[in-house]
Amino acid sequence: MSKVHAYQVKTTWTGNLGKGTKGYRAYSRDHIIEAKGKPIIPASSDPSFRGDPTRYNPEEQLVASLSACHMLWYLHLCAEAGITVVSYSDQAEGEMQETANGGGHFTKVILRPTIQILEADKEELAHSLHARANALCFIANSVNFPVKHEATLFVGEPVVKS
Repeated sequence: MSKVHAYQVKTTWTGNLGKGTKGYRAYSRDHIIEAKGKPIIPASSDPSFRGDPTRYNPEEQLVASLSACHMLWYLHLCAEAGITVVSYSDQAEGEMQETANGGGHFTKVILRPTIQILEADKEELAHSLHARANALCFIANSVNFPVKHEATLFVGEPVVKS
């Protein structure tokens, strides 16, 4: 039996500079994103579309969602497989193409995780789990463009900084 999960967020435009949307340049694209009991996310549009470069834009949030979903599935699969991940970071990149009608769409996202594991004998398995994580990722299964991964894997004990 499948389960249905519901997610609720509140998005509030905070960019009325006094004249509302009287003209294209008359308003800010700033907004906030809230979920009950969580910190507010300051957001805007991409700077290319008159957004505030110090705030997250929807395109960055989409790439971040794909990256986080993949990471969480990958960690889960590694734990099940007896692979000890001691560090994971991802330099994810998305590409969006504008269309002639003024809209646009993502054409791809590439995840570039760097992972450190402890078990040298499970390095090949650790690499192969990215394909499974991608296949299970809720967000990747919800988009209509390819989500690729180019992982870098290191084996060994974590380096302790003094």
